[in-house]
Amino acid sequence: MPVRSSPQFLQRALVAAAIAATALFNFSTPLVAQDTIKIGEFASLTGKEAVFGQNAHKGTLLAIEEANAAGGVLGRKLELITEDDQSKPGESATVVKKMISRDKVIAVLGEITSGRTLEAAPICQNAKIPLISPGATATEVTKKGNYIFRVCFIDEFQGTVMAKFASETLKLKRMAVLSSVSSPQSVGLAKYFKERFTSDGGTVALEQKYSEGEKDFRAQLTAIKAASVEGIFIPGYYAEAALIAKQSRELGLKVALLGIDGWESPELIQIGGAAVEGSYLSTHYSPESKAAGVSGFNERYRKRWGIDTNALSALGYDSAMVLIDAIKRAGTTEGPKLRDAIAATKNFSGATGSISFDAQRNPTKSAVVLTVKDGRYAFLQDVNP
Repeated sequence: MPVRSSPQFLQRALVAAAIAATALFNFSTPLVAQDTIKIGEFASLTGKEAVFGQNAHKGTLLAIEEANAAGGVLGRKLELITEDDQSKPGESATVVKKMISRDKVIAVLGEITSGRTLEAAPICQNAKIPLISPGATATEVTKKGNYIFRVCFIDEFQGTVMAKFASETLKLKRMAVLSSVSSPQSVGLAKYFKERFTSDGGTVALEQKYSEGEKDFRAQLTAIKAASVEGIFIPGYYAEAALIAKQSRELGLKVALLGIDGWESPELIQIGGAAVEGSYLSTHYSPESKAAGVSGFNERYRKRWGIDTNALSALGYDSAMVLIDAIKRAGTTEGPKLRDAIAATKNFSGATGSISFDAQRNPTKSAVVLTVKDGRYAFLQDVNP
């Protein structure tokens, strides 16, 4: 017998369909709430400073994996979306815009270098998306806005540390500075080193410049040799520092070589060889430190990656852990509330030490000085703020 559709029947059918649709929507809402929390990361995974990004990424990923293994955050798993800026100027801005607009990340982690962090900072600030840099030490970084943070000490402190080390520990009186004109970090460090070293009674006899990517530093080193200095402060990255060390020794310059956190890489020793033996650098962390949390982090990192930790991996880990802690305290991933929670971070126990943010969103923390000894980095001393 054929079914006859009356107006009343059709009305009842439409009502039933609407009820079913509402039930389906209500059932689906909790599933949407269980979507992952997307966190962006930009790093130099390839290119000239690839070792920086690769090490930091390993630390960052370990933190995300540990949080997810413990059940996630706010009842949701974390999803790390990583973009390679290829160590290229301008690429950071491109990938960070993409992560914010397309991937809808709730925060951004990166970069190790100050220059590439400075490119991304205004973008995150305008979008009200918190950015936490693992290793951008240039003073200008956090001045880009109140959504910009870092877990590393700043150049003013690092430059002061090495000037103090040169005058008080090494007893040097006459120094040269060889800095990069293309790096905001190098420019700042040269300034702070000179100010502290001269205020301590030392003399900066000569300052020479180079551009990143240069291979031949003999002209600058010849001028430095003629100035009869006792040491050279080289606030740059490992690629240039290793070549500068080799060429200085070839020219007969047997003076103390002092560097910064940008030196810390296996490539410095691989390229520089005997020329970097006995050189010194300031950095954020040493696996030889007896500080709380260091040995446990070393063990977990070695188990995950099969290699030892360094300052870059520890800083990457801490940047993610500070963010994770703030999400828990905020109880939300909403930008302004998350920003406030990050800013309120006090005495957070990280792999690189206790982290508390000051009013400029910079952490108050210690530095360490390492030396190259027998082809490895050896711990010399802690330097407190």
